[in-house]
Amino acid sequence: MPPAKKRPRTYDPKKTVAAVRAQFGAVREAAKALTPEQLAGPTHLGAWTVRELVVHIDMAVSAVVRHIDDAEPAKPELGLLDWPSATLPFAGALADVVPELAARAPEQLDELFARTTADFDDRLATADPHRTLATRLGAMDLSDFLVTRTIELVVHTDDLNRAAGIDIPIDRQALAACTRVLADALAAKAPGGATEVRIPPYAVVQCIEGPRHTRGTPPNVVETDPLTWVRLATGRTEWAAALDAAKIMASGERADLSAVLPVMG
Repeated sequence: MPPAKKRPRTYDPKKTVAAVRAQFGAVREAAKALTPEQLAGPTHLGAWTVRELVVHIDMAVSAVVRHIDDAEPAKPELGLLDWPSATLPFAGALADVVPELAARAPEQLDELFARTTADFDDRLATADPHRTLATRLGAMDLSDFLVTRTIELVVHTDDLNRAAGIDIPIDRQALAACTRVLADALAAKAPGGATEVRIPPYAVVQCIEGPRHTRGTPPNVVETDPLTWVRLATGRTEWAAALDAAKIMASGERADLSAVLPVMG
């Protein structure tokens, strides 16, 4: 008899909104202190500069406002766990769009962040958390789309920290949501019960086809910290490099996840 399917995780819309606000606010405060030299510096995201990365972070949150203002589709087409893999085909187009947006953005980027913050607060004050949004990847439930904003914010806050040599704090609720979605997306991409992936304190999932354990310690175990997991799941860190740096504990013949990573582009 096949194992019963696990219920998808649910996310409290109020907590998600608070996490998005907190992480966006942390980036906004840090961006105010960036020097012109830092803003002109490179990132590991292709040809993007730090300024372009900061504008992209604003774009990730302002997208909520734009989509709420659009006409509402009849029903969602894209589930939360479909979203990470759905981003892959759009990476090239995004690489071209962001520099254009950065060129049109105000010289003082806090003007951009202030406007987005005010618009976000205004729209979320009255929006039904379960209305449908027409996003560029497909129609989504607003509450699900807000969870994807925690992923964008956590991933790109980490990108910004590494590029500019700064230390923006990452909101615990945002990191928890980001970690869990990317872990569940891995389990959906590589279904099975042969390997247990542990990302304490936020997530444990089983994946990879093969013998399923029912009790005791699983024969194949992968364990890592949340930030390393986020980097692995989004292609920021290669499996072999993280293993060499002792950022991953992997045991068992089915504990190599390199063939199923990344889960998001």
